[in-house]
Amino acid sequence: MERIIGTYTLDGQTIEYSITGKEGVPVLFMHGGHSNCYEEFGYASLVENGFRIITPSRAGYGKTSMEIGESLSKACYYYEALLNHLNINKIHLVAVSAGGPSGLYFASHHPERVKTLTLQSAVTKEWHRPTDKLYKIARVLFCPSMEKMTWKLTSSMTNRFPEFMFNQMTSSFSELSHNKVKDRIKVNDIDEIRRMNNRQRSGYGFLIDLSQTKDITIKDLMAVTCPTLIQHSKHDGAVPLEHAYYAHQQISNSTLCLLDAWGHLIWLGEGSEKTSKEILEFLVHHS
Repeated sequence: MERIIGTYTLDGQTIEYSITGKEGVPVLFMHGGHSNCYEEFGYASLVENGFRIITPSRAGYGKTSMEIGESLSKACYYYEALLNHLNINKIHLVAVSAGGPSGLYFASHHPERVKTLTLQSAVTKEWHRPTDKLYKIARVLFCPSMEKMTWKLTSSMTNRFPEFMFNQMTSSFSELSHNKVKDRIKVNDIDEIRRMNNRQRSGYGFLIDLSQTKDITIKDLMAVTCPTLIQHSKHDGAVPLEHAYYAHQQISNSTLCLLDAWGHLIWLGEGSEKTSKEILEFLVHHS
């Protein structure tokens, strides 16, 4: 896929972004945690079918200033400014995993810019709380002073022992047993995880994500009026299925699509074709 990387500076704050696909209907993509504008999951089928994907590195990720992450409101102000800079009026909005709150806030507070919203494995309410064990571990492993070392070790181990690392990581992505996951993976899934681990970094972004999931409110969800597609695996081990049900209950114009993918990464494994088919049909219908 052809990808252009750029930066845009406004009021002394920088937004790094990528544009994937030469031409086509614009899709604004809010990537998940530990990611950036180099994200790849779910892109190929959209680009091949006439969509152009604009991906800002969200607040604190990549080269994007952490200061814009002081609030969801401030971050979304800069994401809208990026659209203005690129002369893009209306977009389809896709929000993935920890990018869910950013997507929901943008859709509810900038409705004139959003044709549709798609939530994929998305966080839609408070996620890990400060008292949770995972929260405490994440604040150590992915704090700015440690995250580079964490991902360097992870990528190095994955490059040397890809199958071993895949087996170690599946429990964080799936509620299924290891044997059941193994039965559902495709031959390239292990290499896709390896590639993912090589592009992951947390910067200041993941700690911003952890602090802001509580800031998305029921009022924000109820204010989303655009057609909304909610895609979530029944076996997601990273973002509980209750997040999908919650969004569906609060967003009046929403469709809930439960997937049989092996886990959080709904673009991998058996059944991933359904993920691509559903979002393509949805976006084409509303374009």
